Amino acid sequence: MTVRVMLISPAMSTALRAARFDDESGLEAGGVDAARAAAGALQGAGLVLASPSARCRQTAEALGLTAAAEAPAGWAMGSWRGRTLDEVAAEQPEAVAAWLSDPAAAPHGGESLAALCARVGGWLDALADGGPRALAVVEPEVVRAAALHALGGPPAAFWRLDVPPLTATALSGRAGRWNLRLGADLA
Repeated sequence: MTVRVMLISPAMSTALRAARFDDESGLEAGGVDAARAAAGALQGAGLVLASPSARCRQTAEALGLTAAAEAPAGWAMGSWRGRTLDEVAAEQPEAVAAWLSDPAAAPHGGESLAALCARVGGWLDALADGGPRALAVVEPEVVRAAALHALGGPPAAFWRLDVPPLTATALSGRAGRWNLRLGADLA
């Protein structure tokens, strides 16, 4: 049986606009309005999920979705949480260089890129046992990790993927083989 998974990135939040590692800030008023306007663009799903962050839960709610379960959390950034990359790079340039070049590095004390990709890949493969259709509102880094898993791409490709706010990425697959359709605009 073919499984279809639609990954929705959250609407614009203050952390996203400031390019800060998530700090649990909610959506901006414009982000809520954009999600409400896009509510009719989504097809029904057998399973609706949302990441636990405020911006993902609020996006799901504004889209008129009721999450029955929790989708993977975003990237655990440890001591960098709530800070911008520029701030961290100014104070810890070697740590940032290691983080950007070594998928196993976690100088922030959180999760490495390799661990994030493994966690999201395992979740995605487990969805194949859950039914034919799922829709999940998830952090952009979860979408990127899922895309890498679907394509069997190298971790370095993670840094080359952009996931704009309030877009849909569709995955379909069976027997461990995934196909990917990127970035359908919901607005």
